Amino acid sequence: MRVAPARSVGRRPGDGPMGYAAVRTISTSRIPVIDVAPLLSPDREGWRPVALALLRASSEVGFFYVRNHGVPADVIAAADRAARAFFARPLEEKLTVAVNRHHHGFLRRGAAKMYENARADLKESFVWGLETMDGDLDRESNPFLGPNVWPADMPALREALYPFYLAMTECAKCLARAFAVSLDLLEDSFIGACRKPISRGAVIFYPPQPPSLGHEQFGVAPHTDYGCMTLLWQDEIGGLEVQGVDREWVTAHPLHDTLVVNIGDLLARWTNDRFTSTPHRVVNRHGVARHSMTLAFDPDYDTLVDPAKTCPAGETPKYPPVRCGDYVLGRFDAAFAYRKGQG
Repeated sequence: MRVAPARSVGRRPGDGPMGYAAVRTISTSRIPVIDVAPLLSPDREGWRPVALALLRASSEVGFFYVRNHGVPADVIAAADRAARAFFARPLEEKLTVAVNRHHHGFLRRGAAKMYENARADLKESFVWGLETMDGDLDRESNPFLGPNVWPADMPALREALYPFYLAMTECAKCLARAFAVSLDLLEDSFIGACRKPISRGAVIFYPPQPPSLGHEQFGVAPHTDYGCMTLLWQDEIGGLEVQGVDREWVTAHPLHDTLVVNIGDLLARWTNDRFTSTPHRVVNRHGVARHSMTLAFDPDYDTLVDPAKTCPAGETPKYPPVRCGDYVLGRFDAAFAYRKGQG
């Protein structure tokens, strides 16, 4: 991603060990913002220009914003209110819905780190997935489809967060169809097997991060996303930062009525690296709490991610086939302390 000269903030040479990691503040005009309203229409005539814009952003940058995405503003507002009320509870109450082996529930500060030598992320999160019926055999056989863990004394949390999950899922499916069209593939190439997706919804709380914590502490440490794509709503505080192709970190400003879309490692692999999975991180350097809400979108566990099916004629696949769920599960096992018996 090319950026214009702009103000840098954070740690500078000679500042000593304290201070935030350096980042360059860029103009919002440098961030790809794509109007995806035509994707919500049954008329496929308007799809092609949008699909090509998504292709450019996905292959050249790896993250972009979408506007007119179809997720209702009242659904977003209700989910945000409920999430803030949950995070405002005492820790002991939040721990009554601690994350289970299906990666559903509350993760306290220190429960996640993005790579082996990173500091634990400075955040709290609450995660949930597809609601399944009692007696569904996949609850036991599928590591991602077990029961959600909703607080019994706070029914408003499920009532607000699950509609957000469903609306974001529909948006992600629209984008996945457009990605396929942009590569001249069949429209459902990336979501043909999407009957019981292993997607995860998450609401996240970032406390203020004082500069005394140093330039190696992050709300979320630098990483690429594991799965196919992540859709993010962020509040007005800011803190998301993205690494451009020149390896410089730049700000990804909050933009009203938009969602941020990050391409994940699995979709990059699936497209034989035609799409780019971009490193990003969160630093809450603004002195007040930050809140965000995401959907990490993936199809069914058994979906075969095979770049040979998406390569242009004559192009050699760089990766062997892998099951979607196996890949994501392996990344989870490396990132979360509770999966190692550490919390």
